[in-house]
Amino acid sequence: MSLRLPDSRAEVLADGRRMSPSAARNAGPIFDVLQGLGLKGRLLEIASGSGLHAAHMAGPLGVTWQPSDVETDNFASIRAWAATTKADILPPVLLDATRPGWAETLPPQDALLLVNLLHLIPVPAAAALLAEVPKALAPGGTACLYGPFLRDGKATSDGDAAFDASLRAQDPAIGYKDLAWVCGQLAQAGVNVVPIEMPANNLMLIARHSHS
Repeated sequence: MSLRLPDSRAEVLADGRRMSPSAARNAGPIFDVLQGLGLKGRLLEIASGSGLHAAHMAGPLGVTWQPSDVETDNFASIRAWAATTKADILPPVLLDATRPGWAETLPPQDALLLVNLLHLIPVPAAAALLAEVPKALAPGGTACLYGPFLRDGKATSDGDAAFDASLRAQDPAIGYKDLAWVCGQLAQAGVNVVPIEMPANNLMLIARHSHS
């Protein structure tokens, strides 16, 4: 089933780039956080979608950016966005990050970025993804997970409550995940999590191995 999302009717430019309004809005705040972390080396973006984030962030961050997505239909837009910059953006790879064992199929990553996915997948899929995150990281690596979350089981705004209800009406198996649950899953997988408050009631979760 195809979900009805705010970006579902995003404009596609003549060169194949898909204009994602939400990605354009959050690119600046996300970049500011990533820049402050001093990331280096290889960064895997899970569920790259339009590819806008790679084009906006890879060059200024100075990382080798690996886009990925479970939908090959997104690859044309990812490649088109990558073509607008001289940044080190690798060709997109097909990746289902909800499938156990995916971390073993890729080289260790110095950083990992996940934006606005957890609320769009069922709980078992989210649990499988979160369990793989630490396995995908190289020693000293950093995972950055951005999106909306419930706090103590409740949405933090009327807008979030309405969007969460809309998602669950379309598919009862999906919807916002509780912050405590997500942090608990990551803790079980051996990483420490530091939440950072972001605009529009979103959070960026910074996850690193407990021993790093």
